[in-house]
Amino acid sequence: MARRRTARQPALPTVLVLPAAALLLLALGYPLARQVVLSLQEFGLAQQFGRPPEWVGLGNYRALVGDSYLWAVVLRTVAFCFVNAALTMGIGVGIALLMTRMSRWVRIAVQSGLLLTWATPVVAAMIVWQFLFDTQYGVVNSLLTTLGADYDGHAWLAEPLSFFTVATMVVVWMSVPFVVFTTYAALTQVSDDVVEAAEIDGAGAWQRFVHVVLPTVRPVLLVVLLLQVIWDLRVFTQIYTLQKAGGITRDTNLLGTYIYTLGIKGGDFGTAAAAAMFMLLLTVVLTAPYIRIMFRQEET
Repeated sequence: MARRRTARQPALPTVLVLPAAALLLLALGYPLARQVVLSLQEFGLAQQFGRPPEWVGLGNYRALVGDSYLWAVVLRTVAFCFVNAALTMGIGVGIALLMTRMSRWVRIAVQSGLLLTWATPVVAAMIVWQFLFDTQYGVVNSLLTTLGADYDGHAWLAEPLSFFTVATMVVVWMSVPFVVFTTYAALTQVSDDVVEAAEIDGAGAWQRFVHVVLPTVRPVLLVVLLLQVIWDLRVFTQIYTLQKAGGITRDTNLLGTYIYTLGIKGGDFGTAAAAAMFMLLLTVVLTAPYIRIMFRQEET
């Protein structure tokens, strides 16, 4: 009887997980499969009105790979992703470390401000950022002009470099609170006794951080960094809104806005689906090293 019960026990967790797994597979699997099929077809505006789609196989992929503009967009997207992820992680971890040194009420005030920043809807926040960098009435131009710089009527969104500078400020501003909250929560789990022991042994502040604090919070930092890379790779709303506010679309497209331009604006949904699959592959390639490191840490 004991052997039978032991053999039957592992089946219960599987049965409990199956309904959720089936719903997840249905919710994620069907759109992905539909997108794969769509990427192998010529699907435009005519197909939306009833014309049967034409099967083109890998034709959409060959057209994309042979388009030099796609590779320019990919390089621009990867560079934007890594710069934003690095800045977000650096600023977020720095603020989290400072919060461990703050008094209770100062820390609550900082957390409240970060929470409000994080909770602000993207579109509402973008309206404020557009006003700040407006060519004629922008606060930034007015302040710089007052300080003596020649920024009267300066168009921040007209040049790609200044466009992405503004976009980076917006994306980092919106992403930092998540990094701060998550990292601070991890820092609170670091044992004070271990840190004090390292200090008694003569370890300085930097040595304590590198050899005691960082190994403890490294798993959390890897997960946060992985999420940041994925999110920054898929940025759309901020770039699209800034393009509408004065940015040159062709010079500032990232993969998200490029796919939108192909599908919604251009009506070429087959090529847009192929570009989306390319973006999925790029996401897997960029995040695979972090996932591998996480698995290695889990094993050790």
